[in-house]
Amino acid sequence: MHTILQPEGWAKPIGYANGVAASGRQIFVGGQIGWNGQCQFETDDFVGQVRQTLQNVVDVLAEAGAGPQHITTMTWYFTDKAEYLGNLKGIGQVYREIIGKHFPAMAAMQVVALVEDRAKIEIQATAVIPA
Repeated sequence: MHTILQPEGWAKPIGYANGVAASGRQIFVGGQIGWNGQCQFETDDFVGQVRQTLQNVVDVLAEAGAGPQHITTMTWYFTDKAEYLGNLKGIGQVYREIIGKHFPAMAAMQVVALVEDRAKIEIQATAVIPA
């Protein structure tokens, strides 16, 4: 449904794609954080917030008739790089549970803060539903 862009001779990335080509109806998911649909945090655990954030992304996609397999790119913003790196195994586990084995083009970065003080992670996504 999408074409992974992997330049010849490049090392294959783990957990993401260097690029994705897609055509169809585009879905833009605004930055989602680790609170539930009532804007309440249920946990301050980093992996728990990643789980909720990913679920929020999937829930927004569902409103457009899209699923995780339609995601073409994600940008992850987190407030603590060490906490992110220290939880890669747990992040990978919840990612596979919610998104599956679909790895879009991604960027990840540490930021000074997010608008919601308790938020540890924010994810923005773009998806394309094939025409």
